[in-house]
Amino acid sequence: MRIPESELIINADGSAFHIHIRPEDLADNIILVGDPGRVQMVADFFDGIETRGASREFVFATGVRKGKRYTALSTGIGTDNIDIVMTELDALANVNFDTREVRGTHRTLKILRIGTTGALHPDIPLGSFIFSHVSVGFDGLLNWYADRDKVADAAMEKAFYEQVRWDEHLPKPYFVHASDELIKRFEDCTVKGVTISASGFYGPQGRVVRQPLALPHLLEDVEAYRFGDLRITNFEMEGSALAGLAAHLGHEAGTVCCAIANRYLHSSNTDYKPQVRKLVELALDRLA
Repeated sequence: MRIPESELIINADGSAFHIHIRPEDLADNIILVGDPGRVQMVADFFDGIETRGASREFVFATGVRKGKRYTALSTGIGTDNIDIVMTELDALANVNFDTREVRGTHRTLKILRIGTTGALHPDIPLGSFIFSHVSVGFDGLLNWYADRDKVADAAMEKAFYEQVRWDEHLPKPYFVHASDELIKRFEDCTVKGVTISASGFYGPQGRVVRQPLALPHLLEDVEAYRFGDLRITNFEMEGSALAGLAAHLGHEAGTVCCAIANRYLHSSNTDYKPQVRKLVELALDRLA
């Protein structure tokens, strides 16, 4: 099947419309970061850079570290941007940009998102690295795609509705597991996380500045949620879309975040770059 120009826009230089990466510039190992400035932080660990580019919030660099090829790419903030990034990364890997036909052999990408996060329990100190074994989408993005139930954990969703006073006006949450392979690579050096991806930084994560919350009880219910030995550990804003779309499209993906705030400890760390740098180095070595 040929994919029409209206559905997959390809730039005149042969690159994907938003992220401006060409098929030959994409490595199999991909590090996603939210902040465009963190792409250089990742690239600083490369032994050499093959190519780089930028368009809006999407900045990328492809290079080699210890014989392994990587692409570092920034996504900006939000699951809407992950929808763009994941769709275009998959197209670069699995669509022939000359013929617009899906390739006969599937190419699997290994994608790790490195971010920052706010922890929800007092036993998760600042500076902890939390790997999202399960990502919880409060954003609703995955519900736009067919067969969302094939990649979502129905049992965890059922338990969530039984334990949390959810409101019918909110998007339906989805629970998606990270790649088993990536979980194994990080389980000895990270906190086991069940991570909510929120659709905003303030109200959707329970923060109150001047605008009161419509559902003040929701954060309390979320913190109390349990599924076996699993609990919700932290908030961020991108991981659920990454986990869900990667599972749909046949890629290995996961999210690991450095805790820079903790609600119970009433604390945050604005000087967190050294810890994020340590996480980047760890992630590159474990991803390889």
